[in-house]
Amino acid sequence: MLNESARLDLAFQALADPTRRGMLARLSRAPASVSELAAPYRISLPAVMQHLQLLEASGLVRSEKKGRVRTCRLEPKALAAAETWIAEQRALWEGRLDRLEDYLETLKAKESER
Repeated sequence: MLNESARLDLAFQALADPTRRGMLARLSRAPASVSELAAPYRISLPAVMQHLQLLEASGLVRSEKKGRVRTCRLEPKALAAAETWIAEQRALWEGRLDRLEDYLETLKAKESER
């Protein structure tokens, strides 16, 4: 199993492509077959499969084959890890910006005292 950092890297790599984000948006509504996922795109089926392989490698999507139909479904846990990382970064930067604002207010107060 991949370590958490590598898994996060793969999730962001997968999310970087608009086609894959579109596939994830479709899967957020319900599981879908590969052909259903491919329908809105003007790309070959092998290209769709490459996108799905990356989504599966990232852990964002899981698929299973029954007969001739491969059905894909969203794996929310992988998105939760990315959301957690983003929330941590947001909190960190908001704290930094708050401290910067306090510092600038202090400088402004000192200037007005002069």
